[in-house]
Amino acid sequence: MAIQLGFDLPVRTARGRDDFLVAPCNAMAVAMIENWQNWPGSKMVLTGPEGAGKTHLTHVWADAAQAQIISASALVAADVPALARGCVAVEDVPEIAGNADAQTALFHLHNLALAEGHSLLMTGPGAVAHWGITLPDLESRLRGTLEAAIDAPDDALLSALLVKLLADRQLMPPADMIPYLLLRMDRSFAAANRIVESLDRESLARKRPVTRALAALVLDKLETDAR
Repeated sequence: MAIQLGFDLPVRTARGRDDFLVAPCNAMAVAMIENWQNWPGSKMVLTGPEGAGKTHLTHVWADAAQAQIISASALVAADVPALARGCVAVEDVPEIAGNADAQTALFHLHNLALAEGHSLLMTGPGAVAHWGITLPDLESRLRGTLEAAIDAPDDALLSALLVKLLADRQLMPPADMIPYLLLRMDRSFAAANRIVESLDRESLARKRPVTRALAALVLDKLETDAR
């Protein structure tokens, strides 16, 4: 049996197209990313819960479209006309719900990029109607944008996601650990990310391999912290 040593190895997040786990909950979003050249109005909104893979798909699209990626909160300090000279992805748009200057910057980027014939991808959790955008002109443009949603994962996708997240951290779980995690964890992308991060941290701190016993300890600790 292979032994895992407690080395603090770098996390190597795989973000290529072949690394994205396609399942019924995200297949439509993947298809629309791959068909980006036919987006109505040359723009799309990608939505989904935390950890659903929005950033991964954004990088897949950016590679295909040779696009720049910027967070919505960074738009205030950005050179918007320069960004608009090519395709661009704006991540985490709801984070600027209370920032009038950032919303104005996104409104101008939206108009300039599309006027130049470039494509625009915008991301955020939940439906656009709940993003809290207060600039009327920007809000109306967002509501008029094609929306691709990633839904909650099923067990098959959660299982594959846990394996991938562990592999990103160069951790090899025993065969009985993933089914055990699925029985006890919340059914969400965010929970999968929290569990794997905690497993990695505890494995390093205790200089123990990732096992079902360690998984039980981590889940107990997470449940206690959540109370």
